[in-house]
Amino acid sequence: MVYSKETETEPRIYGFTRTASAVLTHFICIAFTVFIAVLSRPGTSWFSWHPFFMTLAFSFFMTEAILLFSPYGSPIKRFPHKTKGRVHWVLQCLCVSCAVLGLTAISYNKHLNGKPHFTSWHGLLGLLTVCVVGLQSLAAVPLIYHSLAKGWSLAKLKRYHAASGLVTYLLGSASLLLGLSSAWFTASAWEYTWYLSALCIALNALVIMNQVSSAYTAKKRLQY
Repeated sequence: MVYSKETETEPRIYGFTRTASAVLTHFICIAFTVFIAVLSRPGTSWFSWHPFFMTLAFSFFMTEAILLFSPYGSPIKRFPHKTKGRVHWVLQCLCVSCAVLGLTAISYNKHLNGKPHFTSWHGLLGLLTVCVVGLQSLAAVPLIYHSLAKGWSLAKLKRYHAASGLVTYLLGSASLLLGLSSAWFTASAWEYTWYLSALCIALNALVIMNQVSSAYTAKKRLQY
């Protein structure tokens, strides 16, 4: 089938909207991370490191790692795909490191206070998310060193990695949302900041979902 130039060229307003949403997502993930850092004051207690590291992991590092591949908002848009892939993996390793540190901080804090571990949905989902993001980063190694995955096509590996990565990101977003309902956050934040924080997490998730789904929808269109 032959497409006309008009049907292949996306409207300018569509491209502008995508660019604006990507820039907004960069701003939101930085602003939300700074807000949680100010609210938690890392270093004042063992617990204070938990919200700081978890937000740094899933709101900042993981969001920025995925936005590297955005055709509208990538800070290294002009770099080759291989370079983007390596920077993406570095950011994901930082995400995993922060997530493990955040999990360690809350576990040690509960141990000091004699409290049971993983008794809430936030705790259980958070533990699951940390395990999944660690596995996701390890599973990405064959994408960098393709010789480790003989018999698998690179295109298929990328497709699986993108799909599982999106699920992992949504798990992280859900964990952050459940964290907003914790006793610490509800006691530390004002009512309107709760809604703003929830909106920030939801908007980031929507933009990332749209980016990943659009990328693979476009690739399928090109195959026909």
